[in-house]
Amino acid sequence: MSSHPVAATVASLMPRAKAELTELVAFKSVADFGQFPRGESEGAARWIADALTAEGFEDVALLDTPDGTQSVYGYLPGPEGAKTVLLYAHYDVQPPLDEAGWTTPPFELTERDGRWYGRGAADCKGGVIMHLLALRALKANGGVPVHVKVIVEGSEEQGTGGLERYAEEHPELLAADTVVIGDAGNFRAGLPTVTTTLRGMTTVRVQVDTLAGNLHSGQFGGAAPDALAALIRALDSLRAEDGSTTVDGLAPDAAWEGLQYDEEQFRQDAKVLDGVELIGSGTVADRIWARPAVTVLGIDCPPVVGATPSVQASARALVSLRVPPGVDAAEATKLLQAHLETHTPWGARVSTEQTGQGQPFRADTGSPAYQAMADAMAAAYPGRQMQYAGQGGSIPLCNTLAALYPNAEILLIGLSEPEAQIHAVNESVSPDELERLSVAEALFLRNYAAG
Repeated sequence: MSSHPVAATVASLMPRAKAELTELVAFKSVADFGQFPRGESEGAARWIADALTAEGFEDVALLDTPDGTQSVYGYLPGPEGAKTVLLYAHYDVQPPLDEAGWTTPPFELTERDGRWYGRGAADCKGGVIMHLLALRALKANGGVPVHVKVIVEGSEEQGTGGLERYAEEHPELLAADTVVIGDAGNFRAGLPTVTTTLRGMTTVRVQVDTLAGNLHSGQFGGAAPDALAALIRALDSLRAEDGSTTVDGLAPDAAWEGLQYDEEQFRQDAKVLDGVELIGSGTVADRIWARPAVTVLGIDCPPVVGATPSVQASARALVSLRVPPGVDAAEATKLLQAHLETHTPWGARVSTEQTGQGQPFRADTGSPAYQAMADAMAAAYPGRQMQYAGQGGSIPLCNTLAALYPNAEILLIGLSEPEAQIHAVNESVSPDELERLSVAEALFLRNYAAG
């Protein structure tokens, strides 16, 4: 760790950070109120509002967003004429999944083997603590040199878009010169990384109909068109022989320029079974960050148990397409729908319906904010230079903010490095990462103010 006074302050604050993260993780703040009590999410929101108030934030508010959840907002004024930075995190978490698979209770922060385990420890309650640590360190070392807005979302994991719609209805609220999204992660623990691209996503439901009703496969099979077989043919047309995504009209061969992902390391991270090949061509980074990727999320057809000897009259599937930066998600949706309709065989009736969409994102890495962050990360991680990585997933809020504030610079950092196992059982955060990234964020705010 750097010998910088800010680093020394953050180090001294780590016991408090652990105690606070323990309190925050204890809230079962899953924004699915059919499964988890609404009061758990509301309690987490109040905890964050109280923490912001205690740090001197003004205009602290629990924002009732259109999806029925609450986001927490606060404003910390800086020196007159200073730039404004928006710090983002979210307090809602994924369900714990199989609680029996957790070594320790998911909502009790537990230290083990140098890491802190608990649902949301990295994604993204740890991000809330990271922002607080950075601001406290600056206050203890000369003050916060920028105006700071903090927004902590309450439904990011559900993807219900409440904060995006609220921001669109109140465009001045989150306006800033730069946005730091604390919901990404280093490529590897100890390797400072800014995520510069996100793939977008579209989901399409496709239905195939061939008969007025199911038929006896002995009496009619061989001539009667099978809707399930037709659907399988259509879905199979979305992949080349090597597994690459092939949607007519969608470029399959973009290249990633930046940090590369070692193939053996990817096999370990993805837990690919021995002897099973990876799919696609090009580098791993090309495949997961720069190119489209189709996934069949589900198929409606008879289950094996209880199946009858029938030719199926109807079948449907839900198909996801990850959309690379530089491609409009709405256009990709049209191409996917057209492809499925064109490649459904035997004149079967086919209908498609879009069920969700998020645009891809690409940051301007030549901006002053990126240089300020590169210098800050080099100081927080001595001997390491900041790396640029992509992320295969989507953060729809990024595109909302980019559209609302086209001149704002957006940086994605965070605690969700691979060992954190976010969304899985036994999620954890590295306290070393929390400490170093808090230092990096504090130094970034200072560098950015001076730039």
